[in-house]
Amino acid sequence: MDLVGKLLVAMPALQDPRFEHSVILICAHSAEGAMGLILNKPVQDLSFAKLLDHLNIPKSSQGRDITVHFGGPVETTRGFVLHSPDYSSSGTTMRILGGYGMTATMDVLEAMAQGAGPDHALLALGYAGWGAGQLESEIGRNDWLTVDPTSALIFGAEDGRKWSDALRSMGIDPLSLSSAAGRA
Repeated sequence: MDLVGKLLVAMPALQDPRFEHSVILICAHSAEGAMGLILNKPVQDLSFAKLLDHLNIPKSSQGRDITVHFGGPVETTRGFVLHSPDYSSSGTTMRILGGYGMTATMDVLEAMAQGAGPDHALLALGYAGWGAGQLESEIGRNDWLTVDPTSALIFGAEDGRKWSDALRSMGIDPLSLSSAAGRA
């Protein structure tokens, strides 16, 4: 099972509050484990401007203002920019199946602060990580559904709607899901 470039959509029975109603893009997946970014949990007390100020990155009047997200509970002080394929930082941008890139170096933040950089971007602090076989086990327990992403869902949908929009893209009405897991 290769999940790179797929979205994980949390099922209602998932008990971990950090992942409740989360939508995660899997950026890396191998026999050693998996890494992904939560796409729909904004950080409430940190703006992009405050983050740039903290990092001593000047913002021009053309600079963008994007939401800072909680990307997951691992390395929460490390930033990751998930972006459209039009941006690449020499040797540091990871290409993700489906036409996305992920850059974790300062140059992408500096570019966005000046109004340049990728056309579409999502900034996440931290990431979600799984050890060998852990994610496959969670999927087997019905903790997650998997779906192909769309740029509109990743970059365009409101954070509060991404979970329900991801379910609807699979033909599932979010109100029809039960918090009790089971197997048919």
